[in-house]
Amino acid sequence: MIARSLLIAAALLAASMTSAAAQGRREAIAVPTLRASITVADDIVRVGDLIDNAGSAGSVAVYRAPDLGTTGTLPVAQVLNVLRSHQVIGVDTRELKEITVTRLARTIDSKEIEQQVSRALEGRHGLGRAGNIALTFDRDPGDIRLEATNTGVMQPIAVRYDPRSTRFDLTFEIGNDAGAAPSKLRFTGTAIETIEAAVLTRNVERGDVLKASDVIVERRPKAEIGNDAAVRDSAVGMQVRRQLRPGQALRVADLAKPDLVTRDQNVTLIYRTAGLYLTIRGKAMDGGAEGDTVSVMNLQSKRAVSGVVTGRGEVSISVAPPRPAPTADATESNSASVKLSSVAPNAE
Repeated sequence: MIARSLLIAAALLAASMTSAAAQGRREAIAVPTLRASITVADDIVRVGDLIDNAGSAGSVAVYRAPDLGTTGTLPVAQVLNVLRSHQVIGVDTRELKEITVTRLARTIDSKEIEQQVSRALEGRHGLGRAGNIALTFDRDPGDIRLEATNTGVMQPIAVRYDPRSTRFDLTFEIGNDAGAAPSKLRFTGTAIETIEAAVLTRNVERGDVLKASDVIVERRPKAEIGNDAAVRDSAVGMQVRRQLRPGQALRVADLAKPDLVTRDQNVTLIYRTAGLYLTIRGKAMDGGAEGDTVSVMNLQSKRAVSGVVTGRGEVSISVAPPRPAPTADATESNSASVKLSSVAPNAE
């Protein structure tokens, strides 16, 4: 009985060893299998990139990679010929016809380049905020591609700017994670500070009042306008002091409050004083905006008076109240009041 048990155990052990040996042989002769698409980080494609189970041939270089950030294709028939030349045979093609190869890259687009240059120039030699700096490059930088290992920030290491010529010359450095030398990028061109300006859309004459459709907002060089640029919202409804052409940026000095009274215009004279409100026809001798002091001919007394423009075609005159009499009884007080009312229009 014991002998029989020993025989069974020996048979099971032998079967287990045979199975392990078979598995080892299968692993040893794992079939190299072609990949349908691959991605590489450097400029070389190796055997190990193209196939699984490449073995000792995996590090052998066989192709030059596509340009940075691009994808290329390789015919499978060509790939097999190249692999055979390096003693890689018996490749399972999985019935593929071609392989796509993509090369990784870091792309810095033109917008990011402009932002980095503006930030490097911000506040230098009188330039204002980065968002107000307009750049013109000597050569359009376009989108720049670097090795994928260049993951560092764009660090300015040389910044030159001439405020007289407005020219800049900047060099940036970008670190490399792979231990290679940092990449350097250089840009040259001109930089000017701009501001938002109210710009005319049509020709206007002196005295015209601006409507919303007459004014748009554009960015203009600050040196062109100075610190006197008008704001669109404030310009609408204002009167221009001189003739201006389309496309011209408005300055605060070009604008004035609109005239509510014009020279030789028939106006309403309003006399105001304590207990009295009187209106009389008059003729303006000056033009003026709200709050301006103008001269007006009282058409009743034919005398010129001064008043303040308080509305369209309206001039107000404040009459000083009379001094109280030395003896202030009720009768005298009433008499003084009647006297003021009766002579006020002709007192001017």
